[in-house]
Amino acid sequence: MRNFHQHGIDTRGRTSGKIKTICPQCNATRGHKGNKSLSIDLEKGVCYCHHCGYKLYVPDDAEERERQLRKEQYNRANKLPSHFRRPVFDPTRTNLSEKLERYWTQERCLAQHLLADLHITEERVKLPESNEEENCLCFNYFERGILINTKYRSARKHFMMVKGAELIPYNIDAILDSPECIITEGEFDAAAFMTAGRKDVISVPAGAQNNLNWMDRFVETHFEPKKLIYIAVDEDNAGQSLSQELVRRLGADRCRLVHFGPECKDANEHLVKYGVESLLITLAQAEEIPLEGVFTAEDRQDTLRTLFENGLQKGAETGWKNLDENCTFETGRLLVTTGRPGEGKSEFIDELVLRLCLRHEWKISFFSPENMPMDYHLAKLSEKLTGHAFRPGPGMTDALYNRVVSWLTANVTHILPDAGSYTVDCILEKARQLVRRRGVRILVIDPLNRIDQQLEAGQTELQYITSLLNKLSRFALQHKCLVILVAHPRKVNRNPLNGELRRVEMNDINGSANFGNMADFCITVDRNDAKEIVTVYIDKVRFKHLGSANTCAKFVYNRINGRYWPCEEGIVHRSDGDRLGPTNTVHDNENWLKNIAEEGCLFD
Repeated sequence: MRNFHQHGIDTRGRTSGKIKTICPQCNATRGHKGNKSLSIDLEKGVCYCHHCGYKLYVPDDAEERERQLRKEQYNRANKLPSHFRRPVFDPTRTNLSEKLERYWTQERCLAQHLLADLHITEERVKLPESNEEENCLCFNYFERGILINTKYRSARKHFMMVKGAELIPYNIDAILDSPECIITEGEFDAAAFMTAGRKDVISVPAGAQNNLNWMDRFVETHFEPKKLIYIAVDEDNAGQSLSQELVRRLGADRCRLVHFGPECKDANEHLVKYGVESLLITLAQAEEIPLEGVFTAEDRQDTLRTLFENGLQKGAETGWKNLDENCTFETGRLLVTTGRPGEGKSEFIDELVLRLCLRHEWKISFFSPENMPMDYHLAKLSEKLTGHAFRPGPGMTDALYNRVVSWLTANVTHILPDAGSYTVDCILEKARQLVRRRGVRILVIDPLNRIDQQLEAGQTELQYITSLLNKLSRFALQHKCLVILVAHPRKVNRNPLNGELRRVEMNDINGSANFGNMADFCITVDRNDAKEIVTVYIDKVRFKHLGSANTCAKFVYNRINGRYWPCEEGIVHRSDGDRLGPTNTVHDNENWLKNIAEEGCLFD
């Protein structure tokens, strides 16, 4: 059942079908009172007034219970993190100058009442871009009526937000219970849609950036329930990049792309040039994301043109120069790695993904039962990040401990399903949620043999493995992730003449040759204790612009902090005689987090 009466709507006892009735929004002000201008679809809960444009969605009982549950979860989770500070709202600053009001209403063509509705203030502050005190229009970011942050904007287009305050979407309270929402790239654009009558509008807090950490804690409560999301960001390159990341996080099936026309880059510009009605038409004509799996050359014309003009570009580098010259990475790919047990497959992959995260902000999720307890794995990751053993001592201070924990919290998650749920479908479903909620870009499954095999009736092991690899490849492509699978080989026998073990190859992975056939990257980790060298063999790189197959990179493994130092292999002169070993080793015990102003990229 849907409770229309709590919204002042009389359904005359009807519970199904479509009806027309009196609009509670405009009936009192109409000359012809009692006119039934409100159309209602009783089964869908959708209401629309043909006179005033009033729109309403009335949830059913189950949806209302879900809404209340989300609200309770939101209330429990809505605690100020200890490392954020909050500004204090000064209501006296809402007395605005005539110049600012003229700018708002005449130049920006925005509704006068929004100045009060949005708690716009005016203040003189010193801005870092000019190092001067300037008069600023202040956009105040509220959540549940509490001021969280403020964006200062001067007439010279200089900007500043409150240092140390949390980044949240602008006007976030407006979309808590709405079935739809509009996401813009700036506060003026959000106000433009509000001027046109929409209330369910937010703006991203920091312009066109692909780092959507601000979204994480609002996904479940504010975005997950949405049936339709309009992406109304700027139509420049930065805006399109933001649009793609929003669609990836929120799901293409419910997103619509808003276009403002050839001479308008954003919503406010369109409002100024063409007016309110035209701006609403851009929503009505918003583009659906192309049908998944069906494309034409026209669908790809932007990326195709870029490829035509610039050629194929190298992928993401790790900072290991000896590896980067032969292998670079991109999302949407499946990487399979193997090697003999105990020779460092997991250790190498751990550092590989940390480097990709530090350089490119690719957040990581691990399904890694062999690295449990989780605390042990987090301690190993900490040692790689800081260059110090994970214990109090010289270099590893409390401040550094807190910083590394903060970085790991922001960038690394572990998937650990309930007992009996270690299936590939369960793992990928958790990963799918993490893509939406946290923006995960790398999924590590380590190792394959800890996934529960669920062979269907009559299915062979070869067919099962082929199906599993297909699922991983599809997940990587659909969610633009780099999926890394660690797979153990079958037993490799020693050479009967010299007792040496040959290096493992992809065809040695237990179960199927398809590991090598279906992966985009194949890497083998091989440790030679006599030489004290770890050789990483690059057995396959599907696309030549990303690297070269049948190459290798050599490393020295540092047991203290778990890092791999690039080296070459040559003659090492020792007291017990000359022998092959590491030469020209590139030592690195630096703290990788020490110079990251906002814990962003490393290895400039």
